[in-house]
Amino acid sequence: MWAALAAIGKDPSTGGYHRGGWTPTEREATHWFIDQCASRGLAVESDGLGNLVAWWDPAASGQSSAAVLSVPGAVESTGVPSVPGVVTGSHLDSVIDGGAFDGPLGVVSALAAVDRLRAEGFSPSVPIGVGAFVEEEGSRFGMPCLGSRVAVGVLQAEKALALKDRAGVSLADALSSVGTDPAGVGPSPLLDRMGTFVELHVEQGRALTAPVGVASSIWPHGRFRFTFSGEANHAGTTLMEDRHDPMLTYAMTALAANKQARLAGARATFGRLSVEPNGINAVPSQVTAWLDARAATDEVLRSLLAAITRQATERAERDGTSVDVVAESVSPIVDFQPGLRDRLAGVLDDAPVLPTGAGHDAGVFSDAGIPTAMLFVRNPTGVSHSPAEYAEMDDCLVGVDALAAVLKDLAR
Repeated sequence: MWAALAAIGKDPSTGGYHRGGWTPTEREATHWFIDQCASRGLAVESDGLGNLVAWWDPAASGQSSAAVLSVPGAVESTGVPSVPGVVTGSHLDSVIDGGAFDGPLGVVSALAAVDRLRAEGFSPSVPIGVGAFVEEEGSRFGMPCLGSRVAVGVLQAEKALALKDRAGVSLADALSSVGTDPAGVGPSPLLDRMGTFVELHVEQGRALTAPVGVASSIWPHGRFRFTFSGEANHAGTTLMEDRHDPMLTYAMTALAANKQARLAGARATFGRLSVEPNGINAVPSQVTAWLDARAATDEVLRSLLAAITRQATERAERDGTSVDVVAESVSPIVDFQPGLRDRLAGVLDDAPVLPTGAGHDAGVFSDAGIPTAMLFVRNPTGVSHSPAEYAEMDDCLVGVDALAAVLKDLAR
């Protein structure tokens, strides 16, 4: 399974992945998932946005052949459970030029864990679902965990459908282009059958030294758009003292963000930049920069943003420019339920418990009141969101064992 999926959307020149939401490569990965479910006789259910859950429910009818709801060209679904179950899985999309493991490892491991349980003859008392949730990274439409946010209702359909990618294509148009009716987008009926959610994910730092660990919390994090406005002018004839250059204001703000994050033990990254008019021989008129900020607590995150904004404003006054800051998305801290967290750690022989600074669909589902937990598979390099992202196959197989054990415990 891993070899087949790893070939989809890979850039041969960099080794990185390009699977933005509803792009041809992401759709290819999605149809790979549907085919895998069909080969196992799992009933696949889709919501209006395209989030998928494939159900293994021996008590339901129609489990001998897969069927899909709301997927173009598919038949009506049978075998969808009538009672809540245990759902595991992750996402198939990637950041721009991302790694192979972030997201797909959780989907492949979920299928492998179901295979393991079936081979052992285990019969779950509640249904087990394997989920694949759309646009988790937000690499195309700028909204992280887009699929799960719409599913739980914290992102309204009207706002979601109006989001545009860098080419100006709206989410509504992107859905129409793949045969999905935008009118069906809204809170997901999949959640009615999600009694518990467990997401397995590659660890995205170097904190985990054992093959598998359990998440304690997700740091609060946000994406903030800084717009620096100045005055366009000629690069060769405009005296340095006569300029109102927003690039200087941005540059100082980027350095300030780095310093403030270090002082606070937090994270601050300007990773995307847009410059107007973007000419070599022109002083810019406007610089738009996107800040990704994360911290251990909500209070530290607020203080970090306030400090960066204050320094940006002070510098703008000196440069004769202006700065405007807009929060595009903010996620508060997620503390996973201690009872469920400790139960999983116990099933896994007291596996290490650790927080993460990375956001996940699991955090959105947890905030929505669904009992949620996460398992991490060791990352020996700590590199993520990069073609160099990696996990040892032996550790991945331990992750499958761990997930199967957890599912067996929760689905008894």
